[in-house]
Amino acid sequence: MPASESSNAQAPRPSKTTSALRGLNSISPNVSPSKSPNLVSNGGHVKANSFVRNYCAGKNGEAGSGEWTEDIEYLDESGSVIYSGKGIRSVEPGVDDHVMIGGIKKPILNASAVAKIVEVVKRWKWGPELETQLDKLQFVPNMTHVVQALKIINESDALLSLFKWAKRQTWYVPNDECYVMLFEGLNQSRDFDGIQSLFDEMVCDSIKSATQFSAYNRVLKYLAKAEKLEVSFCCFKKVQDSGCKIDTETYNILMKLFLNKGLPYKAFEIYETMEAAHCSLDGSTYELMIPSLAKSGRLDAAFKLFQEMKERNFRPSLGIFSSLVDSMGKAGRLETSMKVYMEMQGLGLRPSAIMYVSLIESYTKAGKLDAALRLWDEMKIAGFRPNFGLYTLIIESHAKSGKLDIAMSIFRDMEKAGFLPTPSTYSSLLEMHAASGQVDAAMKLYNSMTNAGLRPGLSTYTALLTLLAHKKLVDVAAKILLEMKAMGFSVDVSASDVLMVYIKDGSVDLSLRWLRFMSSSGIRTNNFIIRQLFESCMKNGLYESAKPLLETYVNSAAKVDLILYTSILAYLVRCQEEQNERHLMAILSATRHKAHAFMCGLFTGPEQRKQPVLSFVREFFQGIDYELEEGAAKYFVNVLLNYLVLMGQINRARCVWKVAYENKLFPKAIVFDQHIAWSLDVRNLSVGAALVAVVHTLHRFRKRMLYYGVIPRRIKLVTGPTLRIVVAQMLSSVESPFEVSKVVLRAPGDSVMEWFKKPIVQQFLLNEIPSRADILMHRLNILFPTSAPEIRSLSPPKPLISAKAV
Repeated sequence: MPASESSNAQAPRPSKTTSALRGLNSISPNVSPSKSPNLVSNGGHVKANSFVRNYCAGKNGEAGSGEWTEDIEYLDESGSVIYSGKGIRSVEPGVDDHVMIGGIKKPILNASAVAKIVEVVKRWKWGPELETQLDKLQFVPNMTHVVQALKIINESDALLSLFKWAKRQTWYVPNDECYVMLFEGLNQSRDFDGIQSLFDEMVCDSIKSATQFSAYNRVLKYLAKAEKLEVSFCCFKKVQDSGCKIDTETYNILMKLFLNKGLPYKAFEIYETMEAAHCSLDGSTYELMIPSLAKSGRLDAAFKLFQEMKERNFRPSLGIFSSLVDSMGKAGRLETSMKVYMEMQGLGLRPSAIMYVSLIESYTKAGKLDAALRLWDEMKIAGFRPNFGLYTLIIESHAKSGKLDIAMSIFRDMEKAGFLPTPSTYSSLLEMHAASGQVDAAMKLYNSMTNAGLRPGLSTYTALLTLLAHKKLVDVAAKILLEMKAMGFSVDVSASDVLMVYIKDGSVDLSLRWLRFMSSSGIRTNNFIIRQLFESCMKNGLYESAKPLLETYVNSAAKVDLILYTSILAYLVRCQEEQNERHLMAILSATRHKAHAFMCGLFTGPEQRKQPVLSFVREFFQGIDYELEEGAAKYFVNVLLNYLVLMGQINRARCVWKVAYENKLFPKAIVFDQHIAWSLDVRNLSVGAALVAVVHTLHRFRKRMLYYGVIPRRIKLVTGPTLRIVVAQMLSSVESPFEVSKVVLRAPGDSVMEWFKKPIVQQFLLNEIPSRADILMHRLNILFPTSAPEIRSLSPPKPLISAKAV
């Protein structure tokens, strides 16, 4: 009996059942509530006004013994005693770790403690009330109770609430299993923010307690599988910095995540960390990293890992072989690619269609067509059907390599296989047949292409038109050009290119015919081609056809330059038929060049010119831009002097030469070397210009010697081998003292002085050049200038035009 009861003997005695009931209400691990009898005392009334609780630990409400002195009777509904014995003591929360049943000390079972914790947590869930109830637990919990309770509770909020309460207790010890269950619960509820927050708490726990948690791997796996890129990588770096060990499976999951998200370099960084940590690689790591390294171009690293995999007796899969074969081939390392391919076959693995395609593409692009064909045949024998892209690649590569027979054979196989060739495939075949001059095959391909509803490209049309032009199939080329125009292409350039082919081939008739077709079809060409065709007509003597071309050229705002005008004048010089002369004069008039007005004025009288010939010539030459037209002006002077000499206009010719020399067109023609030697160089002049220059210069020498008394030791006429005979024959008619050598006519100064004193010489030098046909017409058709279009361009050449060139 409690001490309080013995000290107060007059007070009513408390019911035994009341004490027992209160003890049960505290905790009774040995008595089931369902079997508890109805307790009745003193007619069913319990008087507790003088009750004092006795705790299991011996701390009583008042001073006294903590032992029971009387038995407690447990009655049934009829009042019969079903049990009598010592009562159960109350438990003080947070202090007692056992239960007193009478005088027997019984520890609180873990299962009961866990059940009580679970009951409280499930009832209150979270919040201050939950923590209050947990603080009132009538036993002292430990981490074992918490861990077991966490295994039963399946709500993440309740889990976290219990864990946070436990962390604030003095008995809390960091527990890896606890964290694993918490992370698992948060993962099931997809609370990744909670996972991240709890992860940071775990890191702090790990640092404080110097404990390594395996839960780190669980966190990284959950985040990686949830595709939380930044969070997972951040957590990975924290784990790495904390020095905790990450297992191979976690590494694999992280690397796979970043590879799937197109971030191979992050995956490689994790892989390098894995190597640095000396973490053992498993088969999944090899299967993951070798293809990834190969595809990213890190072939040496991939191949090294491949060799390591075999050394560790891991069997490479078909995927690894395929990635290495493909990557090595694309990188041009064909020997290594074939070595891996053969090794794969040696292991009994059957190449896939993708691997065949990769190998064939690699060998084809490397230009090894024979090896590509062997693989092509091997692929078909293995039962794989080449795809559309592979057909196209093989056909085009063989076509571009000039192997047209093989290309056409595969092309026919492609059509039989039901594939419609692309315009690119048709074009490559057609263009190569065109380049090899196979008109029939090219036209057959073109018709097949258009019948299939495919539109040829510009390069295809160009190649076909060029072929037809070279084969001189004008009508077929015209048909193709019109079809090209109907397709919406601009055909002006293509038509002009065909015209240039005819012009370069010298087919003037075909050129004119094609030009007429272009005009009737509304197709225009450029002035450069018109000029080229005009010059071709002039060269072939088709003056009637040349004049309309020149008029078209002039009317399209193109400017006839001095070179073109001079070339026409050269044809007039050489012309020997009166009818052609009239055509050429009309062509000269159609140029509308200022030189033609000069020519016309030169042959009129002084009354019409209203100025002397010399002044008229000087005025024309002053209008020439010698910086841009020096070469053209020299060419014009040579041809003009030829024309004037042949027309018998000697005085006009001498005026032209004098003005040309004054304007320094021929600055080194005359050289005065004091009393030693005087010379005249006519090597770069036409026949007429050379004859006029010799007469005019000798006249200057005569005046200088007779009037000033200066006599040089010698006088030279440098003619070159071409003009030597003409000049020598002209001077021999007046008995000159000049001796003829291979390229020079020379004479002593004294002899020339005596020769100058003869009246016939004075008359010869002052009046005119003898007009004997055997002198003036000597080798006329060879020596006189022609149009010579091959030595000219739109930009006149700077060098002097030699007698051979003109």
